[in-house]
Amino acid sequence: MSLRTAVAVPFRQEGRDRMGESEFVVALSLDRDWFTPDQAKRLVDVAASEGLCTRESGEIVVEFAVDEVEVPDGFVPDESILQQRSTFERVLDRIVDAGVPKQEAVAGINALQSDLGVTIEAAAVVYARREGLAVEELAERALGEL
Repeated sequence: MSLRTAVAVPFRQEGRDRMGESEFVVALSLDRDWFTPDQAKRLVDVAASEGLCTRESGEIVVEFAVDEVEVPDGFVPDESILQQRSTFERVLDRIVDAGVPKQEAVAGINALQSDLGVTIEAAAVVYARREGLAVEELAERALGEL
């Protein structure tokens, strides 16, 4: 499931937008038993690299509105979220998080790629923008990958 959701849960639970890094790791590893402490630290690294949070003086500061993230009943993140993702995967995740079925999004992105003759990342950004999603930082990343 979503990296954004896994990051949001501890912050939503505490009702804050910042917490100590060790507190965040404990929330994911010991309180929720989702990850080992090392995996929880890795999650912080991945989330920071994707702009979901920043580190400030030993604290993790969330960079999105956690109260707008829907957490499904029984949510348990998959270990695959601990891996760095491509720009395409990041944009696709945002599109799916916005409620577009994954198959529909991939089909639309593939059609745009073919029609426009652009990279898959650029097509994903165009598709996301057409869906009304703000993906400027990912658009910059896609441009940098050209």
